[in-house]
Amino acid sequence: MSGRAKAGTMTRETTRWRSLRRLAVRFSRDRDAIAATEFAVIVPIMLVLFFGVVEMSNGITAYRKVTIMAHTLSDLTSQSMSVQDSDLTNFFCAANGIMSPYIPITGTCPSNAVSQSIVELWVNPSLQARVQWAKNSDGSAPLPAGTVVQIPASLQVANTYIIYSSVVYTYVPTIGYVMNKSGVVLSDFSYARPRQSQCVLYDATTGSCPTS
Repeated sequence: MSGRAKAGTMTRETTRWRSLRRLAVRFSRDRDAIAATEFAVIVPIMLVLFFGVVEMSNGITAYRKVTIMAHTLSDLTSQSMSVQDSDLTNFFCAANGIMSPYIPITGTCPSNAVSQSIVELWVNPSLQARVQWAKNSDGSAPLPAGTVVQIPASLQVANTYIIYSSVVYTYVPTIGYVMNKSGVVLSDFSYARPRQSQCVLYDATTGSCPTS
């Protein structure tokens, strides 16, 4: 091969190399699609964080309402000297309003979406807490009279009465992106002492507090 032919070949190779080099430089400086790529990578993470915060915030708010609901039930009952089924139904319905908007304030009252219980306990001389009467929001009795239950040591005062209330609600997230789609069971309870008398009589036929 002559020198002129070799020179021509080298020139063509050099030209191709320079073209590839310029193309690589242009490609490295091209930023048109970087924003879209970054957006596609970050969006799923941002959505998980956003929906997670929303669902957790709603769940915490619902749990706070469950706690307030339990305290309301024991507070309303403790302010009475005696109660009947109609009074307890009113207490359950009043507490339902606290759970708005998680449960509707119209329709069945008390709502079947939340389980509520009110129990009066008597602490006997042996410091055992025995059920005097108990009522669920659905009209049933959660525990039969005379049942021995555990209470905190600070409440174990002989010959005293305690109002115990409990609330159970299943919080179902709207989206279910982070939390369990089937729902999360939220529950809380509260204790209160009778305020107007020694005990709160249920469907009273006498004015004396039972001690059985």
